[in-house]
Amino acid sequence: MTSVPRPMPRTTTLAELCPAAGGFTIIGDSSVLISGLELDSREVKSGDLFAALPGHITHGSTFVDSAMAAGAGGVLTDDEGAKSLVANGPANFPIVIVQSPRQAIGALAAQVYQGSPDDLLSAPLRLFGVTGTNGKTTVTYLVEAGLRAAGRTTGLIGTVGVRIGDESLSAIRTTPEAPHLHALLGVMRERGVQDVAIEVSSHALMEGRVNGLRFSIAAFTNLSQDHLDYHGTMEAYFRAKANLFTPSRAGIGVIGVDTPWGARLAAEANIPVVTWSSQGAVADWNLTTVGGRTLVNGPGGEVQELQSRLPGAFNRANNLCAYVMLRSAGITPDQAAAGLASVSVPGRMQVVGKFAGITGVVDYAHTSDAIAGAIASVRENCRGAVIVVLGAGGDRDRQKRREMGESAALLADHVIVTDDNPRSENPSLIRAAVMEGVRSVTASSRGHLAAVTEIAGRRAAIFHAVSLSRSGDYVLVLGKGHEQGQEVAGVIIPFDDRDELVAALQEQAGVVS
Repeated sequence: MTSVPRPMPRTTTLAELCPAAGGFTIIGDSSVLISGLELDSREVKSGDLFAALPGHITHGSTFVDSAMAAGAGGVLTDDEGAKSLVANGPANFPIVIVQSPRQAIGALAAQVYQGSPDDLLSAPLRLFGVTGTNGKTTVTYLVEAGLRAAGRTTGLIGTVGVRIGDESLSAIRTTPEAPHLHALLGVMRERGVQDVAIEVSSHALMEGRVNGLRFSIAAFTNLSQDHLDYHGTMEAYFRAKANLFTPSRAGIGVIGVDTPWGARLAAEANIPVVTWSSQGAVADWNLTTVGGRTLVNGPGGEVQELQSRLPGAFNRANNLCAYVMLRSAGITPDQAAAGLASVSVPGRMQVVGKFAGITGVVDYAHTSDAIAGAIASVRENCRGAVIVVLGAGGDRDRQKRREMGESAALLADHVIVTDDNPRSENPSLIRAAVMEGVRSVTASSRGHLAAVTEIAGRRAAIFHAVSLSRSGDYVLVLGKGHEQGQEVAGVIIPFDDRDELVAALQEQAGVVS
């Protein structure tokens, strides 16, 4: 567990704090002083309000004793948790009862870590939120770089990590839980950060992690099948994303309209919307390619060339999205373009090395659309074969596994199906689901059929992929990107695709490290 930094402590009584939650009941002493909030009993500090939330397996009230022993000043919970806590008589600590503590905790955390609404207005952070199935990490990196190029002091919160000015911290999750997110923003305010780029996942929107925030600009990249284990249907997944584009959450929406989902969102959003398209759809901002140059065409006849270190059509779309966000925030064309041109993103179409003419690339792609985009990107520069290593994560959306296999088989020359964070599932059954998609692709689909190999063990699969390669080929390892561990049966084993691919390439080339 990575401890999240907190701003300098400020205290408020429960009586002063709780109105931010809306409807509430306090059992016990409402004058107790609160200086923090925490959902994990192992991370509780003295003076914290411990949020005992209903969980998928265990209710958080189970952990109240350890939270109180660590110095918690009180407990925030729901009716079920409160009943459990007073079942054996009155508790010797205050209990705050709200109907939905998970939804309420964002507003409470905002007040504890960032001050009253008046305090927030006196030293505002300009927040840039990015949501969508693919591209969130890359777009936030691009936006932050453009803001820095304009002389702004910036922060970044997302899948790969957290940045506060020039300090980098480990990632917590794509969008941290509300207390952690507000604590980070409180620290950023203390350190003079002006603008923050934040990845906003659909889970975060559903679970209230960004409650208490209002984004100056919110962007939508795209939507394709993912997380249906959580949302159930694509409609529910879309509705979760669309919740960001409401007046209470965002001021301006920057929406890609190259897919029906994006076009629908642009039409339905009830905030001012700016649209963009990298594929020729009718939009406020468009991309054109002239003589190998990528040009943005915008309102008022604006034309700006964009250069990028990130390959492929989908990264051109990511650059356009970020550029439109920056221009919507008042950043000049030259500043925005300069920032975008400087960006590389860990584990996102990352070229890890070229040995004996073989190029190794690692990417986080783990949906069918992202896999297709990654393979198409390397095709732009590849004069040989594209050899792809991929698997699917366990305990996640099972419906997408077949489609992932289909995308790889349709576009690659050789597909090696292996393991990718099997978690609690049997790895062979996950591979079988991906292989079903691979084998469903017939030679008539594109004129030839990709060669296919199934290999248990990710390291063995990567080394085998490189052993098949020759000068001019690309080895593309997909799924884990920046991750530095492999989760198997509840144990995280150190593993980094980038290190493994470099080692395999060096071995193939006879390089002694």
